[in-house]
Amino acid sequence: MDTQQFRAALGLFATGVTIVTVRSADGELVGLTANSFNSVSLDPPLVLWSLARRAGSMPVFTRGSHYAINILAADQKDLAQRFATRDIDRFAGVAWREGAGGAPVLEGAVATFECANRSRYEEGDHVIFVGEVERCTARLGAQPLIFHGGRYFTELPL
Repeated sequence: MDTQQFRAALGLFATGVTIVTVRSADGELVGLTANSFNSVSLDPPLVLWSLARRAGSMPVFTRGSHYAINILAADQKDLAQRFATRDIDRFAGVAWREGAGGAPVLEGAVATFECANRSRYEEGDHVIFVGEVERCTARLGAQPLIFHGGRYFTELPL
């Protein structure tokens, strides 16, 4: 098995699209698009996501006390692409509010999880972050943004 084959097979798993956000110690807003999100536990309420070890934002997420996981709505495809783009001000013109521990919570998300940065596990070329959810919100009935096979979709009932 080669890396491309592995990546192509992983791309066949449809996932939701999130933007994970944090505020640095000096107040800078940092965020990135991620689809490596999952629930861990209901009691205590825990979720996880992962970040490449070589990511420039790794030090901010590692040192931050809190972060927010924003699950994007179907109409937020442009936001997903924006937060996946390098060397731009990702928050310019983006509506957000301050969440737990100062983490930015994006307006219009299908759901948000405001998390205390509980633990980290280094595995392979990524770090797995486990967050303890302090607050969450959901917009019932809102359509989520879905990523599958390198393209964006939204849900369709069967």
